[in-house]
Amino acid sequence: MRISVPTETAPREQRVALAPDSVARLIKQQKLEVVVQQGAGLQAGFRDAAYQAAGASIVPDAAAALGGAAIVAKVQPPSEREIAQIDSGATLISLLRPGHSADVIAALAKRNVTALALELVPRITRAQSMDVLSSQSTVSGYKAVLIGAASLGKFLPMLTTAAGNISPAKVFVIGAGVAGLQAIATGRRLGGVVSAFDVRPAAREQVQSLGASFVANDLVSASAEAAGGYARAQTADEQTRTLAAIGNHIKDMDLVVSTAQIPGRQAPTLITEEMVASMRAGSVIVDLAAETGGNCTLSKAGETVQVHDVTIIAPVNLPSSVAFHASQMFGRNIFELLKHLVRDGALVLDAADEITGAMMMTHGGQVLR
Repeated sequence: MRISVPTETAPREQRVALAPDSVARLIKQQKLEVVVQQGAGLQAGFRDAAYQAAGASIVPDAAAALGGAAIVAKVQPPSEREIAQIDSGATLISLLRPGHSADVIAALAKRNVTALALELVPRITRAQSMDVLSSQSTVSGYKAVLIGAASLGKFLPMLTTAAGNISPAKVFVIGAGVAGLQAIATGRRLGGVVSAFDVRPAAREQVQSLGASFVANDLVSASAEAAGGYARAQTADEQTRTLAAIGNHIKDMDLVVSTAQIPGRQAPTLITEEMVASMRAGSVIVDLAAETGGNCTLSKAGETVQVHDVTIIAPVNLPSSVAFHASQMFGRNIFELLKHLVRDGALVLDAADEITGAMMMTHGGQVLR
């Protein structure tokens, strides 16, 4: 059974769906034939020779890669042209932006392609190793602090110099999910004084275990956590109290990293223009929720703006900027998923399975969700 890895064509995408280490494991352990489009991994730092050494075949173009494949592994949703090149009856494993790509989903169903959305891997124990959102959020949280520190006109760590002592920068992380926790850890490694905010009880212990201080303990509520460990949408009264707590704390911060998102909904507004105006001149905000509306009202997705003497960075697709390790992690997630789906050399697509069924967006020519 053949799995294909085409070159990603989406703008700013440098990752590849399978790195050579995952290719080698799929060939050895799952007995799959792997075909990789020429140059597919080059932007992530993987030459064709590395794939060949892992046992993959290199083909010259997307048509040769996609044609004849039982499984297609991609990072970004396929283009119209790519969909036309996938064989009818094949299975696509990819990020598919559920709720935001109806045309793509309809085209895949019309082509009779079974589409498994990596965003929909359920947050259950046995699916943790398949969770692409978590692995890529780790990359985003790490990189957010680096780009924030690079834009900040201050050192993050405390320094003792011949010119006197330098106080450490104050870093505030909003949202203590996977991205937030990695941002906290990275800020701490770089020597910043880190504080964080979240409304979920489990987050408080995780934040403190990383050596950061927890803001607004009185807003933590057992009912704030929804299914899958995400924060639920807040009531109007809860929002008012949350904004007051963040506004009181943010005015003294040097670097703010906001990561709060709710699956399937617009990101909550947590940083108002009034809060930005209250911050120190030269402060920096990195809004990781920019692609889903942004936590800061002044964020512009994909842009860096300066308002009230504060730099607001709203990056998109940050994992692509750390393409080597992001691709390795992405590929290992797909490998673990295929361990679940491939049995005795055959692909088993069971809609009743709690993992497969949750991910399945199209099957048998029908749009399922």
